Amino acid sequence: MTLIGLGAQDNLEDAYEFVEKYGTTSFRMLYDATLESWTALGVRAQPTAILFDSDGRGQFIWYGAFDESEVLEKAAVV
Repeated sequence: MTLIGLGAQDNLEDAYEFVEKYGTTSFRMLYDATLESWTALGVRAQPTAILFDSDGRGQFIWYGAFDESEVLEKAAVV
């Protein structure tokens, strides 16, 4: 499983501050100033979590706060 964070709502400096503040070195963080990625993925709120299958298709999506155990449960079957 690969975890990727995708920042787009704020500016790049805020994205760097987020990484520094929360120590997100355990996963890759990407930044998209255009919001095109969010539009393509259907992101409408922050946070949003999308679980993709091995073919890159979104299988589950959570908007707002989400239960980590539910995500892990679904990831085990995707």
